[in-house]
Amino acid sequence: MDWVSRMNEAIRYIEDHLTEDIAYAEVAKVACCSAYHFQRMFSFMTDVSLSEYIRRRRLTLAAFELQSSNIKVIDVALKYGYDSPEAFARAFQNLHGTTPTAARNVGTKLKAYPRMTFQFSIKGVAEMNYRIEELSGFTIVGLKERVNTENAFRLVPGIWTGAREKGVFEKLWEIRNATHKLRGILGVCANGEWGKNEEFDYLLAIVSDQVPPEGMIRMNVPEAAWAVFEAPGSPDGIQDIWKRLYTEWLPVSTYDLADLPAIECYLPIEENKNELWVPVVRKV
Repeated sequence: MDWVSRMNEAIRYIEDHLTEDIAYAEVAKVACCSAYHFQRMFSFMTDVSLSEYIRRRRLTLAAFELQSSNIKVIDVALKYGYDSPEAFARAFQNLHGTTPTAARNVGTKLKAYPRMTFQFSIKGVAEMNYRIEELSGFTIVGLKERVNTENAFRLVPGIWTGAREKGVFEKLWEIRNATHKLRGILGVCANGEWGKNEEFDYLLAIVSDQVPPEGMIRMNVPEAAWAVFEAPGSPDGIQDIWKRLYTEWLPVSTYDLADLPAIECYLPIEENKNELWVPVVRKV
């Protein structure tokens, strides 16, 4: 229930600052987790990105004001963070299917997105196989691409396809640390910027102490405790585990998420499973 309260406090913070610039790091701080994890958690739990939720709420309130007062369109636009009436009109049209001026007319159909609320629900019909691992610091080597959050689900598969066509996996496998517990090809999200740009570095990597091949980079991962979840080898296996992590395991576990990147570990295909490594700390 502590976790539910923190998420609802984060929503309260958002609602109290809808007419201001909202720093995602501040929202995450209210929820007692990193901006990286809060962004992912919010999206997996609600099926909508944090930026899209904020956009919908602002345009919902803007429509209410246009219907119930004589406020100028330009003043509503500025109030809810739009630089010009034109930008506001485009966003309003995309959401409501009509113009801000037409929204004043009786009978105009508009959309309302209510304030979100998190509630505790009992789940757990299907088991989650996990273990806790404590690892000393290690180094990963691989490709790095800067990815926009909104396009991540389209761009990341393309990164994997391009790497496969260029023989990147073979190069990574040749320099792997074969004795390390993270023994597969890794997908890592790091160095997130969760403001207006909403970007992060996506690394397609391997655990290795060797010099990176040309065009690749090295990143150090510090000592940490990790909750490791087994995922089916199916295409959606890891994504399903991400969602269950946030909605089923985290609310009732004795751990919080640590402020480090999580790692998707893709094992050899014959094992028919993959792993999600999530950095954790004991709850205080």
